[in-house]
Parts: sequence; structure tokens; C-alpha cells
Amino acid sequence: MILLVILIPIIAGVLLFLIPFQKRSHMEVFLEALVIINSILVWYLLFHRPTEIFTLANFTGNLSISFKVDGMSMVFGGLVSALWPFAILYAFEYMTKEEHEKVFFMFYTMTYGVTLGISLAANLLTMYFFYELLTLVTVPLVMHTLTREAILASRKYLYYSLGGAAFAFIGLIFVIIYGSTTNFVLGGVMDLAKIGERTNVLLLIYVMAFAGFGVKAAICPFNSWLPDAGVAPTPVTALLHAVAVVKSGAFAIIRLTYYSFGTEFLKGTWAQTVVMLITMFTIVYGCSRAVKETHLKRRLAYSTISNLSYVLFGVTIMTPLGMVGALTHLVFHAVMKISSFFCAGAIMHQTGKHYVHELDGMGYKMPAVFGVFTISAFALMGVPGLAGFVSKWNLASAAVESGNVIAFFGIGCLLISALLTAIYMLTIVGRGFFPNKDFNMNILEGIKDPNWKMLFPLFIFTLNIIVFGLYSTPLIKFFTNVAAGMY
Repeated sequence: MILLVILIPIIAGVLLFLIPFQKRSHMEVFLEALVIINSILVWYLLFHRPTEIFTLANFTGNLSISFKVDGMSMVFGGLVSALWPFAILYAFEYMTKEEHEKVFFMFYTMTYGVTLGISLAANLLTMYFFYELLTLVTVPLVMHTLTREAILASRKYLYYSLGGAAFAFIGLIFVIIYGSTTNFVLGGVMDLAKIGERTNVLLLIYVMAFAGFGVKAAICPFNSWLPDAGVAPTPVTALLHAVAVVKSGAFAIIRLTYYSFGTEFLKGTWAQTVVMLITMFTIVYGCSRAVKETHLKRRLAYSTISNLSYVLFGVTIMTPLGMVGALTHLVFHAVMKISSFFCAGAIMHQTGKHYVHELDGMGYKMPAVFGVFTISAFALMGVPGLAGFVSKWNLASAAVESGNVIAFFGIGCLLISALLTAIYMLTIVGRGFFPNKDFNMNILEGIKDPNWKMLFPLFIFTLNIIVFGLYSTPLIKFFTNVAAGMY
């Protein structure tokens, strides 16, 4: 069944391009049904997880393409499969104003299967294979509009991804040489007897691999591709920012740190200091750029750069509680950010407006969209009672518990980020609901909220933001068990 849930979306994408649907609604039913069925199968797999490793192909030595359902697979696979049915429902309405729909939905659906391949990978080689495949199926999505800006953005995304993958591949090679296995084992697989006096070399390789996988996670200085990719249709940018691409980068780094190199080998070294400083700088840099950005989607892109490094900051603490904080923000940020991006897409779809200064008074014309955006904005700020507060609290607690002096400065970075997030998010909310006194509302005539295909996912995401904020105990307990190796 593991292989089945990966293949169904990939095959569905290919069939979509081959089947001559007589009506668009037939295509919608076909895709939505397959995605929902696949998500149900994924959740069945996660709840009835097989303990054995499924090997698709064996190569020389301990190299193989293998799959397994462990705690990390349950977190990321569950997240992806929960969000994708709503994402594709939203895309049905959004893409009515775009061209080449079949090509778009073909790659959009295939990306679902490839992302599941990353989440269910049993070893570093399998994850790397699907990580590279993810680049190939998402490049056409970035360049979908075929404008000059889209082509340049897709080219930049491709070059950055391939460059990052090269550094990640070096990490893979060294894990093969100096590790007891390439399989993911909580605590790491590095053979200290083999390493001997080459500790500093291995630490350098870890930093390189961290940066390599960090390209997709948009760490500094490898993040410029992400705002540029905002030229793609909003369902794609939401996919890049919230579900698949950047989250796959963060997920890969968690695997690399906790399951390959191991925190016992890394903790307290100069490598830990370097990667922690990188994440802290990225947190502050991203939100600083967001404050100055006037384009709506690009502002949210810089927000992603900042907020995703929260996850990586938790990883670099290299404690079980740090891992809990990282997993919490991995999940909660996905819901918050897909909600805010879908709101931005709804605004652009209904009005054709792309800049923050063009949003005056729209809160009165699109109350549902701006209401949802306001809640996601408060959540990203870390307001108590919403999901963002829970994940940030866990990260701050992990930093204090670690006793790492540099991590204490990380708490300061989180506070600075919260302040700047309030500035760049509430500016949008303020323009929507509190325009200038001399603003003429008549120019907004005809503007209204989108139909249910766009609104329903937004309401579901908002409900989750509130529920996670008020009652996250079972989920946090599950993450704690994952960090302890109980799954």
C-alpha cells in the first residue's frame, strides 16, 4: 500500500493529460475523487502502519529504494494528505482565469505523489531521489504562465535546487561511507570508529548538506528564488510555501540531523553553532524584507522565509524538545501560511489587485476573505489562543531548556520576528478594514467574496488554526512520542 499511495497521484496526473474530458466538471470530479481516495488510503496506512520496510529496488551495498512508515512519516505524510484535497478544490476555481489547465493539474497532482514519496522514504537515498523528482515536477508549475518573469523564475528555482541537491548529495556520500546504514535511525547512524580524526571533515559535510537541503527551505543566502516564484498561480505558490517544497526542505533537514548524522555527534560542535546562527539570521532577515515589500504575494514569501526558519531553529537546538518545537511549527505554519496565501489568491482572483496599497476598503467588500486573513495574520504573529502561539512557545521553551547561550539569542530573534510580523501583516488588515477618510468606496463596486470552492478551504483552515491554538495537547503529545522514538 505504501507504493500505491505514491503512485496513484502520479498515474492520475498522467491519465488526466490523456483522457479527453467532455466537460470541465468531469475533470474536477475525477481529480477531487482520486485525491480524496488517496488521502484516505494514506491515513489508513498511517493508523495501521506496517513495521517492516518495503524495498522496491536493491543496489550495491546497503543502497536501496525503500519505504517505511515511522513517526516522521506520520507527521509529514499526514499533513500533506490532509491539505491536498482542499488545495486542489481551491485550484479548480482559481484556474478558471488561467490557461493550460490540464498541464497545470497534471503536474499539481503528480507533486502530491512525489511529496508523499519524500515523507515515506526509509533511507537517505530514497528521500534524495524523490527530493530531486520534486524539483522536476514543480518547475513546470512555476513557469506555468510562460511569461518572461515566469520563465526566469523557474530557471532560477531550477538552478538553485540543482545546486542545493549537489551539496546534499555530498552529504549522502559521506553517510554511505561513514554510517552504519543509510536507513533513518533516530539518534543517527554515524560510526564513530570509522570517523576517527575526521570529525571536522564530517562536521563540514553536515553544514554543506544542511545548506543543500536548506535551499528548498529558503535559508539565507539561498532564498531569492522563493519570492520570484510568486509569479506562478497562487495554488502553486501556496504549494511551494505551505505544503510541498519548503516543507520538504525542512523535513529533509530534520531527517539529516536527527536520523542520519545524529545529535550526539553534532551537539556542542562548531557545526551546530554555524547552522543555528544561519537560521537566526534568516528569521530576522525574512521578516525585515517583508516589512518593506509592497507586492502582496512577495510579502508573504518573505514571511515564509522567516517563519520556516523557526522550524530549522528548533532542529538546530538538537534536543528532543527542540524537535517537538520544530514539528509543531512545521504543521501549524503549513495551515497558517496556506490560509494566508489562499486569501491573497482570492483577492487577486476577484479584483486583479496585486499590491498592498491597492487593498483599501476591500475588507468591506470581501469580509469572509479578509476575516480569514486577519485570523491567519494574528496566528502568524503568535497571538495566544491561536496555533502560532503554541509552536513559538514550544520553540522558546526548547531554547531555554537546552542551556545553549546562542539559543537564548534565538528567543530574541523570535520576539523581533513577532513584532515585524505584526507590522507587515496588520498593515494589510488595516488597509482592508480602515481605508483613508477620503477613500471612495464606489470604485470597489462589483467586488465580492469568491464562491464556495475557494471559501470552504479557507473556513476549514481557519477552524484548524483556532482548534490547534485552544487544544493542541494530543498533537503535542504525539510529537513528543515521535521525538522519543516511540513511533
